[in-house]
This record gives sequence, C-alpha cells and structure tokens, in this order.
Amino acid sequence: MFRNQYDSDVTVWSPQGRLHQVEYAMEAVKLGTATVGLKNRDTAVLVALCKPASELSASQRKIIPIDDHLGISIAGITADARVLSKYLRAECLNYKHSYDFTYPVTRLITNLGNKMQTTTQRYDRRPYGVGLLVAGYDEKGPHIYQVTPSATFFNCKANSIGSRSQSARTYLDRNLNSFLDCSKDDIICHGINAILGTLPTDEHQSRDTPSQYSITVAIVGKNQPFKILSEEENAKYLEWAKARGAPADPRRPGDDDDDDNRPSTSDDPDAGPRDPQVAVATEER
Repeated sequence: MFRNQYDSDVTVWSPQGRLHQVEYAMEAVKLGTATVGLKNRDTAVLVALCKPASELSASQRKIIPIDDHLGISIAGITADARVLSKYLRAECLNYKHSYDFTYPVTRLITNLGNKMQTTTQRYDRRPYGVGLLVAGYDEKGPHIYQVTPSATFFNCKANSIGSRSQSARTYLDRNLNSFLDCSKDDIICHGINAILGTLPTDEHQSRDTPSQYSITVAIVGKNQPFKILSEEENAKYLEWAKARGAPADPRRPGDDDDDDNRPSTSDDPDAGPRDPQVAVATEER
C-alpha cells in the first residue's frame, strides 16, 4: 500500500488523481468486524459482530445509541467513532432544545458528511478511519444510511460493511425483496443470518459451540425508541435465526476479502460480475 511521495499528506494528489490517505482510511473499515443494517416498513435493525481484542479483554461496543430515534453501528477505528458519536449526540440535543423535535435523519447525515469531508481537504487533519451504518426513524419512516471515510453517504435498503462483509451483502441481495413485508422478528432473524455469513470458516463449521464472537442487535422504529437488545433477547433471536436455516454463500478456505473483484475466467461457467452491493445499497428515490 506504500505510495512513496504521494501518500504523505491528504492534500497531495497522485498522478492518477487519487488521494491515498483517504483510501487508507477506507481500508481501515475493511479490517473491522462486520456489521449489517436493514429495514422493513416500520423498523430499522442493526446487527453487529463483536470480537474481543484478546482473550483477557471484553469485546468493544460496536453499536452506539445517539438519540431516542437514532443509533449507529461502526466498523473501523473505535476512537474515531467515539468522536463522531459525540458530535451526533450534540447535534441532536441542540436541535431538540431549539425546536422541541427530533433531528430529521437525512439532514443530520448530510451535516455529518460535511464534517467528515473537511478532514479530507486540510493538511493538518486526517480522514476518519471508520465506516458507519446509521439506523433511524422519523416522520418519513425508517432509514438505513451508510457513511464512508471519504464523506460519501448512501440511503440504503440494506447493507453490510467490515471484514468479510461480501457474504452478508450476498445474503441481503438474495432476500431484499422480502424485507419490506417482514415482521420485526423476521427482519431481526434476517440480519442475524446475514451476519453469520461473515464468520470465519471454522466458525461456520462449529456454529453450535461457544465462540469468541458475539452478536449485538439494536432496533428502532414506529413507537419503538432506539434499543440495544439484552443478551437474553440476542440468544433467543439467534436460536430463531438458526432454525430458519444456514446463511447464504459460506466462505471457503483460501478465500480473501476481495474475492468479489476477481476477474471471471472461461474455466468457470458460473463466474460473472459479482457486485451485489450495487443492488443492495442503491439510493432510494
């Protein structure tokens, strides 16, 4: 990844017109454990995969509540996520104090994108090395937003970011048309099944045994303030999700995180363009 004189500063452009510091920040998102966001007509759900930094420590919190109608799930550098979550909380509190109403989700994400973009244009700052999935509910209904370190954001029907998130996006793409009519319990089970597809291969083979990974679920929706489910509720939904069936497209030994970018070959008749993220993370009109 070393680019010599073109990656020493965020304001230095390479001959190809790229900002390598921004690309490095986006690579940091791929190193974080996966998280999934999806929604139906009345509810938005975040599901995060948590892993402790070592056997002697507890897992870091991957889902952060912001306001009664909003919460985020992160993949990347946790310290940067705390800075952004503090900003979002302050914005929501100031808006509620001034207007006695919850901050519209779309406007809040636009302001967040403007804040993150300033770090890509100044030599004395660095891009935030964290990706966000934002789940919120306002008068326009439930929302799932993806925010990248490059300050671009997408209004998604469902999406997944983080390490090995391609398998989760494959599952979401295959079941996308059924999400709107799902019940709250069904949409949570879909999110858990999608996140199980991001587990390493050995975890797939021993899903009924205790694992170092843990799953956290949060919901927000109509008449439902943002809530992170308890461990007992998580265990109940995990059992229901397992009863629904195994996640789609389990990974095989030797697969890497960028297998969706491999060119197709004539020896593989089933090979073809693999980019389900385009279908999943399309901007709603």
